[in-house]
Amino acid sequence: MTEKFRAFWLEETETGVTGAVKEIETEDLPQGEVLVRVRYSDVNYKDGLASIKEGRIVREYPFIPGIDLAGEVVASEDSRFAIGDQVLCTGYGLGVSHFGGYSEQARVPADWLVKLPEGLTLREAMILGTAGFTAGMSVEAILNAGITPENGPILVTGASGGVGSVAVAILAKLGFEVTASSGKEQEWELLKRLGASHTISREEAQTPSKGPLGKGLWSAIVDPVGGAGTGERLKSIRYRGVLALSGLTGGGDFGTSVHPFILRGVTLAGIDSVQCPLPLRLEVWNKLATDWKPESLFEQAVHEVSLEQLPEAFDRILKGQAVGRQLVKVSAEK
Repeated sequence: MTEKFRAFWLEETETGVTGAVKEIETEDLPQGEVLVRVRYSDVNYKDGLASIKEGRIVREYPFIPGIDLAGEVVASEDSRFAIGDQVLCTGYGLGVSHFGGYSEQARVPADWLVKLPEGLTLREAMILGTAGFTAGMSVEAILNAGITPENGPILVTGASGGVGSVAVAILAKLGFEVTASSGKEQEWELLKRLGASHTISREEAQTPSKGPLGKGLWSAIVDPVGGAGTGERLKSIRYRGVLALSGLTGGGDFGTSVHPFILRGVTLAGIDSVQCPLPLRLEVWNKLATDWKPESLFEQAVHEVSLEQLPEAFDRILKGQAVGRQLVKVSAEK
């Protein structure tokens, strides 16, 4: 008899999209060279969008969301992966055009998988997930520009969210003076425990400048928020500084001028974690497992949920109420 397993199943209705845990079979999964027993996933902003019709993430239903997963290989048609290998998957089409991680089993293309780096557990890998990987790529962009702690403080916007909280923890571990910006004043103490030297409001992080340039406050900015504030933040970066932009929770548009770029040599670095080339993907994950490993985040900024609790988790992240990382326990570990 074919083994049945649980998955969080989205279906389209006349009024929108509904989701519930459902028992399915392996035959219900899409094609892929590797079958994975999923232990953990997580909740990202894109997952929240996938749960609502107006999010425009999922094109066809029924569907299993979840843009991240970590678990063990249970069957493989690819020589790079053997039964029992611990693997993770983030990005590509997972949870967007291909059934995702909110399922006790997932079948995915081998090219999308990364073997779990030594130094990380499956649980830790999904506390990080796409948000942590995006934070890592943001840090990589800053370091590649030659920014060091001696260059001055770094601003992290949306610091109580997924990308922001991981970035705060990594940068503090690397010795940077971090100013964490968050609209959730009640979480400022948590941000200081993660390593932030200072905390400021959302409004302070984007105070309008009177002219084309403001005072040079930051050597770099990690910006997973986007929106109109990004244009103002560009004006506050010091000479040859970097703004690593990875999100749009604050909106998709912003206005700016050429002045930060031609007078201060500022770099606007776009961060894409979805189609990131494999060599860089492996490099960043290995650093997240070693020198950049944000132990302070693992200890105090994680909220664990079950598959049945996903609707509430989606609601939190869409309303901007999620703090730190929401870890999804998909199936029990051996």
